[in-house]
Amino acid sequence: MRGGPGDLRALVAVVDGVTAAAIGAISGAVVVLAKRSVVDVTTTLLAIATAVLLLKVKKLPEPALIAIAAIIGIVVFPGVHR
Repeated sequence: MRGGPGDLRALVAVVDGVTAAAIGAISGAVVVLAKRSVVDVTTTLLAIATAVLLLKVKKLPEPALIAIAAIIGIVVFPGVHR
């Protein structure tokens, strides 16, 4: 291995490509899941509120967001969970 500047540029290009592919795959999964789960006014409002929180609050831990959404889901849809 020679480890010159060209090797570093190639590595950065590969990492950038992998990152772009991962973002595309995750975005596609979000669209598929949203089509299946956002089905009424309540879930639409919850999805919008979640998106706003993720964009506005920079240090919001995702597990806390998931827990809050789960609690809201249990309260709003008490007969649905088993």
